[in-house]
Amino acid sequence: MSIQVMVVDDSAVVRQVLSAILNEAPDITVQAVAADPIIAQMYLKQRWPDVIILDIEMPRMDGLSFLRKIMAERPTPVVICSSLAQKGCQLSLQALADGAVEIVTKPQLSVKGFLQEMKQHFWQVIRTAAQARVRAGKPVAEKSAAPENSAPDLLQVSNTTDRLVVIGTSTGGTQALEYIVERLPPTCPGMAVVQHMPEKFTSAFAARLNTVADVEVLEAQSGQRLLPGRILIAPGGHHMEIQRSGAEYIARVFRGPAVNRHCPSVDVLFRSAAKNVGRNAVGVIMTGMGDDGAQGLLAMKNAGAYTIAQDEASCVVFGMPKEAIKLNAVSRVAPLEQLPDLLMR
Repeated sequence: MSIQVMVVDDSAVVRQVLSAILNEAPDITVQAVAADPIIAQMYLKQRWPDVIILDIEMPRMDGLSFLRKIMAERPTPVVICSSLAQKGCQLSLQALADGAVEIVTKPQLSVKGFLQEMKQHFWQVIRTAAQARVRAGKPVAEKSAAPENSAPDLLQVSNTTDRLVVIGTSTGGTQALEYIVERLPPTCPGMAVVQHMPEKFTSAFAARLNTVADVEVLEAQSGQRLLPGRILIAPGGHHMEIQRSGAEYIARVFRGPAVNRHCPSVDVLFRSAAKNVGRNAVGVIMTGMGDDGAQGLLAMKNAGAYTIAQDEASCVVFGMPKEAIKLNAVSRVAPLEQLPDLLMR
């Protein structure tokens, strides 16, 4: 059964080209197009799609306002496709906070050629979005009991105070990370985070988290120390590793080829933690599509680290945690609402 898509964009060229390239996919069908949200609402009264592709700047109602209406009425996977996403990262971050599952930045010029060149990417974006568990606005973690055979608490695993937390996430991760960061006290361990994001977006994302947190959140730069109360976010387009200098943990940020189709890659971060932090590390793999981070988390577990996977019920996409669990790389599976407390224990 094909994935049913609605395209909402005031550009007739975008509607035409997107419809053509999406309909080429054997498992995707464009069921409706609309020039603005008001027209889209009329279509939605008759039939609701599996995925909505949405521009931000449109007449009569802007895309963010329409996104909020969708999430309030019937949470649905929404992919933002807009040139404004490139102009202002804050708009993109707001869209993700409001419930969008993916952002695609389109250029203001040569849009038709760009869309055609990105055909395969759009197919994958739609397939990923269709699998997402969407919630209105910030995700509300579902309560669930810890597994009976869960691993011992962190205090029993390691009695060192020189610990470091490394986190890897992708689709749905911006909301989940915000949930965690808002609940961490200034005494939390130093943390390094890879969130799959394009270049330039991560700086705005780190700044956004820093405004809602009692801890310091920064886009990582090479040479920065990972200290208690500090969270470093890997920059888009760069990998991040953890290095050790005496008793200190230092971030190394560098450009390199994509690993598991991603730069930054969770596997790069996790493998460096396995090598240079060992049993003093805590690894967390969270919501996201694909398998980036699974092998790295296994390396961490084999090095003596405590490893945690976000549970399926609280994930937007369960792909990354699921792959890590299949490899037996996970010490404990936990819902999102338990992660802040686990990281402090």
